[in-house]
Amino acid sequence: MITAIIDYESGNLRSAEKSFQRMAAEGNRGEIVVTADPAQVRRADRIVLPGVGAFDDCRQGLEAREGLKEAIFARVLEDGTPFLGICVGMQLMATIGQEHGMDSPGFGWIPGPVSALAPSDPALKVPHMGWNALQNLRSHPVLEGIAPGDHAYFVHSFHLAAEKPEQIMAEVDYGGPVTAAVGRDQLFGTQFHPEKSQQTGLRLIANFLDWKP
Repeated sequence: MITAIIDYESGNLRSAEKSFQRMAAEGNRGEIVVTADPAQVRRADRIVLPGVGAFDDCRQGLEAREGLKEAIFARVLEDGTPFLGICVGMQLMATIGQEHGMDSPGFGWIPGPVSALAPSDPALKVPHMGWNALQNLRSHPVLEGIAPGDHAYFVHSFHLAAEKPEQIMAEVDYGGPVTAAVGRDQLFGTQFHPEKSQQTGLRLIANFLDWKP
């Protein structure tokens, strides 16, 4: 089994690579490759799309690599390959991103916009940065063994306002409910960084590598 972590120069992938390699090695869960090669993506059994920074920058960075987005879409939508989006990688699953006064198209896999955080408590700063307790978790194989109150690590100023409540897999409270994870079919995404979320994140990574949707 090959899990491809997509490298489109959106942030340092070293910590993600190390976390996935650790959990793959612990459970005999196959090989982890970091790649921007469309041919390698088309051979992957699982796809992970990380992302750090602005929505449109990440979208353009992905589309600038010839054939890469098309390979991801073909493998995921046509072949049913399990997919995990992380941070902006999750946000790209949305219909549209609303940053810097402009609308940028997303993948359209999870209906809803990516809009600015607006905590009801003015004492809460944006970006939302640091540890927060997960809540309102739905039953899902990728969340197995993760409980309400378990903490995950966030760094973001925008969030995915999913239009279908059944596609919101977990939330956190940051001056109101904020989407922490989304999912449908063989797609899953986390606003938090599992590679920085210690045992909670490692459990989620192992679950994703074991997932057979």
